Amino acid sequence: MDVLQDKRLFERFSARFPVKFKDSRDDYGTNVFLRDASAQGVKLLTREKFFLNDRVTLDIKLPDGTDPLILNGQIVWVRPIEPNLLWDIGIKFPKIDLMKIHRLYKFNEPS
Repeated sequence: MDVLQDKRLFERFSARFPVKFKDSRDDYGTNVFLRDASAQGVKLLTREKFFLNDRVTLDIKLPDGTDPLILNGQIVWVRPIEPNLLWDIGIKFPKIDLMKIHRLYKFNEPS
């Protein structure tokens, strides 16, 4: 039996924070929650529907009380969890910024 291998270049880690989210149609929404992240992208859980290939800006509030972490990316997948109620979305970063991702990683929850 073949085992599917994860082809990610960077390890994914748990990162659960509230996120403000801006896409091409709307200003920042608030019904968005960061689920996990890597240096190449993030997975979000949302009650708002977003669309494939949208360019987005994330404003992530971290527990250190400093300025929010701002990340830009593009939606590469959308999966309904509960149709018309809840979605998982995948966002890929066009440029890897390890210093920004480190801010998320230092609050990593043990899995």
